[in-house]
Amino acid sequence: WRLDSTLVQNLFPLLGICAFTIMWLHVVGGVFEKSLAQYVNLEKFVHLTSYLVLICIIAHPLIVLIGVKFNIGMLLQGGTYIWLAIVGFLLLITYDIGKAMRKKDFFVRHWNKILFISTIGFLLIFFHSLGLGSSLQSGLLRKLWIFYGVTGIIATIYTYGIKMFLKRFIEK
Repeated sequence: WRLDSTLVQNLFPLLGICAFTIMWLHVVGGVFEKSLAQYVNLEKFVHLTSYLVLICIIAHPLIVLIGVKFNIGMLLQGGTYIWLAIVGFLLLITYDIGKAMRKKDFFVRHWNKILFISTIGFLLIFFHSLGLGSSLQSGLLRKLWIFYGVTGIIATIYTYGIKMFLKRFIEK
């Protein structure tokens, strides 16, 4: 790490890794929300750290766009993993739009759907990063990333499948 022309190249993967790791904490933390409540205010943690995630998910692709001189056509030549990133980014931004407008009736009524949509964005970004992330192609970081992905998928299935099913079943 030096303050020279390599700084941006070093920041690029760090921004993606930072955003994804924090989002993973959000997704997995939701599974253990009741248990964690005695130690941390998860809602406040997610609220505050989501700003850092937003900065990272904007800066990460912005560095790529600057690198290709905003030539979108060149960027889209990256194939499926770039499309996963674009769709994932749009789904993740849904959370931030919903959060900014959360007091509006529409967003209040559909908040759980917004959370689900952003979680799908998180999962798409997992596959994007696993396919393109040069730092994630081998070694310990790849194993950690696969752990993040598998546990994130399990947490999503639990939160939006099993937990919701049980909640509806118990309420009836």
